[in-house]
Amino acid sequence: MIEDFFALAFKNLRSRGIRSWLTLLGIFIGITAVVSLISLGNGLQLAMASQFGISANELITVQAGGISGYGPPGSAVVDPITRDDARAIERLSSVENTVVRNIRSGIVEYNNNIQFRYVGSMAQNKKDLDLIYLQLDQEALFGRLLKESDFGKVLLGYNFYNNKEEWGGKQITVGKSILINGEKFEVIGIMEKKGSLIMDNVVFMLEDDMDDIFGFGDTADLIVVEPKNKEEIDKTKEDVEKLLRQRRGVKKGEENFEASTPESALATINSVLSGVQIFIVIIASISIFIGLIGIINTMTTSVMERRREIGITKSIGARNEHIFLQFFIESSLLGLIGGLSGAIFGTIIGFAGMYGINNWLGTELVPNIDFLLIFLSLAGSFLIGGIAGIIPAMQAAKQNPVEALRG
Repeated sequence: MIEDFFALAFKNLRSRGIRSWLTLLGIFIGITAVVSLISLGNGLQLAMASQFGISANELITVQAGGISGYGPPGSAVVDPITRDDARAIERLSSVENTVVRNIRSGIVEYNNNIQFRYVGSMAQNKKDLDLIYLQLDQEALFGRLLKESDFGKVLLGYNFYNNKEEWGGKQITVGKSILINGEKFEVIGIMEKKGSLIMDNVVFMLEDDMDDIFGFGDTADLIVVEPKNKEEIDKTKEDVEKLLRQRRGVKKGEENFEASTPESALATINSVLSGVQIFIVIIASISIFIGLIGIINTMTTSVMERRREIGITKSIGARNEHIFLQFFIESSLLGLIGGLSGAIFGTIIGFAGMYGINNWLGTELVPNIDFLLIFLSLAGSFLIGGIAGIIPAMQAAKQNPVEALRG
């Protein structure tokens, strides 16, 4: 019995041709927007996570706030953090070790081609250097990592090797020399690909070499803090914040610095992206609502046009519930078909968007089909179509067969 209703519903929808497709448009646009933009939002969250270039979640990063110019995080600030701050933090009972790091934007020249790249300092003792490598979570793809005695040498991100078109078609390899702000350095190693716009394009050198070029002196762009107890990282973070508030003379809530773990930083970004996704869904819901109105209008018109058909069906024994079910299923199928086409098109857009994100940020994220999202979209569109068809279906069921045949 129910199969017959579905078959009849498909037949009636096909017979209305262009009107059915126009009715689907609102649902189609809304579901396409929801599926594609949520998929892109999820992909962007993964891409942002990869951009941090940090996998060790047991470390805390401290940097100054109040940026007054352009540059890497913690640089060009009114009140920078210093090496004295790092030494004070290291004396805390909950802290195992601290490492000062500086990041500057420098001019890199190779094969008479110039590019602007970030340059990051590396510690000059093994303990601190090991902590930095723990934070970076990368190995050398070619050559080797920097050692504490590698003065006049640099370690490069993967894109220096991979993007030879940026260097006039000549590839930078281990053993070659490059100029940084006019100073010559030997390439000692190329890092493995991280899939990060920052980490794959950074130059690492020992801090004395970097100080000679950029002259940062006692200031620090950021401090890497290693807690003694990795299970109590939040407590260590609170200890660091309390100490710096005292040293910098600021009250809680008025900090001119930031202490964060990769986990908390990503949570903040994910929260912002989730808010954007919710806003997008609300906007897309307007299209879905318009589609709902369109289905109501189409089905109401269909009831008026098919009064004679309803009268004939009732005269040969069809009951009110049969008429109601016929129009209800037609309305639900309108929503389902619109949702299905929207989900397919939205998924295609999501895949294309993921490839665009990969090309833009240099990541290697693999697009995937969110079957739960598609199922919820289809179920929702079917439900919306059904809700939109309730009133027209009730009107059809209440038709008097005698009057309907006269009409």
